[in-house]
This record gives sequence, C-alpha cells and structure tokens, in this order.
Amino acid sequence: MDERISIIVKAGDDKKAFDIKALDISGLSTISDYFIILSGNSQRQALSIADEIEDKMHEHGHQLLNKEGHQSGNWILLDYGDILVHVFYKDDREFYDLERLWKDAKSIDVENILN
Repeated sequence: MDERISIIVKAGDDKKAFDIKALDISGLSTISDYFIILSGNSQRQALSIADEIEDKMHEHGHQLLNKEGHQSGNWILLDYGDILVHVFYKDDREFYDLERLWKDAKSIDVENILN
C-alpha cells in the first residue's frame, strides 16, 4: 500500500476525523488512483483535519498540488496527484455521498492502517 495513504489516514485520525474511507478508484477513473474521504463534526474541525493532513504530508516530503474549499470548511479537497483527499463537514458528506457515486471502487481497510 502507498505510504501516503497511511500518512493521510493517521493524520485525520489524530484530529478525530470519523467515518474515514479509502477507495481505490484506479480501475474506474483517470483523474486519480485513490480517494480518501473523512468527516468532521464542524466546519472548524474539518479545517483542522485538512491542515493536519497537509502538515504531515509536507513533513514526509509530499507536495500538495492544489487545495480547494478551505475558506468554507464544508468540503475541502486536497490534491496530491494520484490521491485526492476529501474532508467534509458531516452534513455535506451526506448530501454529496461520494461513496455511493464510487460504489464500484475497491475499499482499503482503514482499520488495519490505524491498528
């Protein structure tokens, strides 16, 4: 497994992100190989989660290519090229329901990363 996935999942967990999902979309899309989806209970927490992920990835030498949604905190997208990180405020995650849209993606065992 790509070490970046572990860094992202652990950084999110450190900031109490919940319902963390990692999806392998490599066979389904040309835009990315992986989606990592995390939720926060508030917009402030979502921003904190995104900032922690960005900091930890930078510490490990991984460059952020683009960031969107950081002003609102509802849906923050961190683009690491072949990994797209989606940090949601919980209500927005339910509304957009990316897991349903990408239901054919292979799920990566996040619990195994955290334990």
